[in-house]
Amino acid sequence: MANLRAKEALLRRTLQRYGSAVIAFSGGVDSSALLAAAAKALPRDKVLAVSARSATYPAAELRLARKIARQLKVRHRVIDTCEFANPAFIANPPRRCYYCKSELFSELREIARREGFAVVLDGTNYDDRGDVRPGRKAARECGVKSPLLEARLTKPDLRALARKYSLPNWNKPAAACLASRIPYGTRLGKSLLERVDKAERLLAELGFSQIRARHHGDVARIEILPAEFSRMTKPGIARRVVQGLQKLGYRYVTLDLAGYRTGSMNPGREILGEGSQNSKVKGQNRRDEGEVRSQKREGRRQNETAEDCRMQIAECRMQNAK
Repeated sequence: MANLRAKEALLRRTLQRYGSAVIAFSGGVDSSALLAAAAKALPRDKVLAVSARSATYPAAELRLARKIARQLKVRHRVIDTCEFANPAFIANPPRRCYYCKSELFSELREIARREGFAVVLDGTNYDDRGDVRPGRKAARECGVKSPLLEARLTKPDLRALARKYSLPNWNKPAAACLASRIPYGTRLGKSLLERVDKAERLLAELGFSQIRARHHGDVARIEILPAEFSRMTKPGIARRVVQGLQKLGYRYVTLDLAGYRTGSMNPGREILGEGSQNSKVKGQNRRDEGEVRSQKREGRRQNETAEDCRMQIAECRMQNAK
């Protein structure tokens, strides 16, 4: 607990040093704890929470973000992002997250510049260092700061802080962009992400807590916590899941026996056993990062058409502004 207090104090000093901030606010535990800390460390008029409205995120996440911003009494703005105007994003390469975050952080950087905020902040935490996150490159390019990472706040730390700050999502299961349910190389579309969202909502309504509905063509691969496997195999539940997902267009519905895990769509990801799991995770992360680096050649080729992409995105932003 003393260690957590020290980390919280470091976070507060960091925020006070910035003086003002635009915060990328998804409504998840990490960005919510960051926003609450900023609301305590800075004058309210020096904090602006900005959430993206996009087909890549469930509408329920945006509703929760609005609720938390009201609770914290901070200014909250919702913007429409234009990642679907970028062909490189739609192509869904392993660096997909880079294109999406580039679009978001570029918008936030412009808001900060135009309205006189000192910095743009995101909710990257200390545990995120080992994951494959091409979006971190976009954050660096746009000058985005990650004070939770700087304070070495882990996910359990942030849940503890969120609980201390009386945030309603302190124990909310981890969420992620809906595009993470789609295999790399499968073209992204808003209707496809909507189908995944509906599948996960159905599973949530049936009482499952941590859920991923992974899309594999006409197959839906369901990841849930192993402790909830027995619930899934109950005849009434299994029938409702199969019927519900078949109505969404899936021919086959499968339960992944490895259970819920983050990054199961990442290239080269393997199912890990017990024992030397930590060393395997570290080695796998290095291989994943190497896989992402191997896509740079493709990325450079796609960047040759960046001017066309920028024109399409600019047109999308003009439409959103009307």
